[in-house]
Amino acid sequence: MDWRGDALRVNATTWGERSRQLEERFVDFGVRIIDVSQKLPRNAAGSHLANQIIRSGTSCAPNYGEARGAESYADFAHKIGIVLKELNESSIWLRMISKSALLPEMVVTPLIHENAELCKIFTSSTMTAKAKIKQMKLSKRGA
Repeated sequence: MDWRGDALRVNATTWGERSRQLEERFVDFGVRIIDVSQKLPRNAAGSHLANQIIRSGTSCAPNYGEARGAESYADFAHKIGIVLKELNESSIWLRMISKSALLPEMVVTPLIHENAELCKIFTSSTMTAKAKIKQMKLSKRGA
């Protein structure tokens, strides 16, 4: 039986397609992060922010790819938790870039909004995964 079990009682094709679309969204997000980092000024602040946003903002796609290949529900929950942490860190760096006015608002704001949407998705996914793990543990005790 697939480890996803009853938690994702969705047509496998639908789940797979949604998963691929989300991964592509992360890839696009990472590419946009690279673009923003290259536009930052080459001074101490710009270089520091560029390095930080590159690390957190481009790690989401590969970490999500790892989550898609998780070996268990607990492994999946752990890996999407990492994705959420990287998104939260990216949010802070993006807000710093925005508030420091190192780039025009129209360059950074769309990324801040995309980051917020992805955070909502993964906050929900993390909560669902943790609830499922708790449910699985309780059902094992009762069995």
